[in-house]
Amino acid sequence: MQAINASIPFDKRLWRHDIAGSIAHARMLGETGILPASDVEAIVGGLADIAADYEANGVPEDPALEDIHMAIEAHLAERIGPTAGRLHTARSRNDQVATSFRLWVRDAIDGHGAAIVALVQVLLDRAEAEAGTILPGFTHLQVAQPVTLGHHLLAWAEMLVRDLSRFEDARDRMNRCPLGSAALAGTPFPIDREMTAALLGFDGPTANSLDSVSDRDFAIDYLCAAAQCALHLSRMAEEIVLWASQPFGFVMLPDQWSTGSSIMPQKKNPDAAELVRGHSGRILGLMTGLMVTMKGLPLAYSKDMQDDKEPVFEAHDLLELSLAAMAGMMAEIGFVPERMRAAAASGFSTATDLADWLVVHGGLPFREAHHLTGRAVRLAEARGIGLADLSDEDFVALDPRLAGARAAPLSVEASVASRTSVGGTAPGRVREAVGELRGLLAGDTQ
Repeated sequence: MQAINASIPFDKRLWRHDIAGSIAHARMLGETGILPASDVEAIVGGLADIAADYEANGVPEDPALEDIHMAIEAHLAERIGPTAGRLHTARSRNDQVATSFRLWVRDAIDGHGAAIVALVQVLLDRAEAEAGTILPGFTHLQVAQPVTLGHHLLAWAEMLVRDLSRFEDARDRMNRCPLGSAALAGTPFPIDREMTAALLGFDGPTANSLDSVSDRDFAIDYLCAAAQCALHLSRMAEEIVLWASQPFGFVMLPDQWSTGSSIMPQKKNPDAAELVRGHSGRILGLMTGLMVTMKGLPLAYSKDMQDDKEPVFEAHDLLELSLAAMAGMMAEIGFVPERMRAAAASGFSTATDLADWLVVHGGLPFREAHHLTGRAVRLAEARGIGLADLSDEDFVALDPRLAGARAAPLSVEASVASRTSVGGTAPGRVREAVGELRGLLAGDTQ
């Protein structure tokens, strides 16, 4: 029973947040006259001493004390005697745990926010430097249209900015204080829940005591945001793995972010990217696991909810590591522009530009322009040349309406330069988007 019941090996992470909650609770008990000032000062001083001890020496694990909350109370009693027992006035372990865990998740969200911003800033720096570098854009992993590398990196940045907003939304929703809900029904003591909420940086107290002690939406919200962020990191990592392979050859991996083979001396493996990709699956599983744990629980508290912390802690560690690894890798990765441009020029990637030109300058319906362009592609393909290599005579021989088609943006450089719509891949638009995202991040970080 002791082995299955004890949670101190993992919930000891909550010690800072439990002590902060206990100090706020003690201060409130003093301000409301529920405890004398002398008891409050003894409790607060004892908790401060415990915090200093834990900071210096770590949290001792005693399975007999079950969890971090009981451990702190026992260590407080060792320091100040029976007065320690007064700290639990007007609260339960149920609202104590819910408060400590919310505080921890809130700090975790803030830490992820800083890590996401750091990664986005790396991507913005690289995107600005590569605003004019040609890269093939793919659909179905087939060369579709030329884009710029800066535009592609900004697509990754946009994904991460949405992740940032998801974490911020989760933080806003969870920022209510359950302390004072007691076991499940509230308390007859004249407590001031607004005061404890303010002392702990919450926007206010939770509204319903039953919901307060049984709610783990905030943990699931966190895991959902973490899973989405991990999914985005996985997609980025997958492209790095592809780009680093010899058939692509778009990037050169830095030595510190890759490994060699135990048997093949020529190998440079994208292990960091592959591990980021792998971590995403674990995080998705952790999110699902907590949802399944919670789905059948009646109100209010059940001991199943002790299993809420390990998936959150594990997901946090995996995501923090993945964000740091991706930021380090993207800061130092080497791009190979000549390979990118050669790939972008293959597969008749500017065919759509010819069709668009026929619509604008020839007045053709797009479907008809699409058909004529297909005929031009087939001719160039049969000759083993690109669209830009067809002569005026070649175009006219196909169809008189193709006269002047060589004026279309048939080179990859002309193609990307023409994509000037908002959100487009033109180098000027890329630089504008970099500036806008930098401004957004500056506002967020302030």
